[in-house]
Amino acid sequence: MAVSKGKPGDEDMCPYRLVLEHVTSRWGVLVLIALEERSYRFSELRRAIGRVSEKMLTQTLQTLERDGLVHRDAKPVIPPRVDYSLTDLGREAAAQVRGLAAWTERRMADVQKARTAYDEARS
Repeated sequence: MAVSKGKPGDEDMCPYRLVLEHVTSRWGVLVLIALEERSYRFSELRRAIGRVSEKMLTQTLQTLERDGLVHRDAKPVIPPRVDYSLTDLGREAAAQVRGLAAWTERRMADVQKARTAYDEARS
């Protein structure tokens, strides 16, 4: 089994579990869904996602790029232009994530009902 070069302690985690964590993280999901629509420049992507810090978006993009899901295209122009897009693997992952997002939206009323029942039972 290969050892990852991620955060300390990550090497103890199964490789597939790490990728699952990257794809389903708070920002990973939103990046994949946004990039499924089209390619974005960094600042455009940040605005499209909303409420993500520059640091977190940078880390998320680097992680997804390392996993082969995101392609970073740096153009040698002044000022520098960098575009982010999905790879074929990334498009496949985005489709899976979008299915989960659609299910969440479809079933949100049921989730809210369950939360209310849970909270009332605890009061």
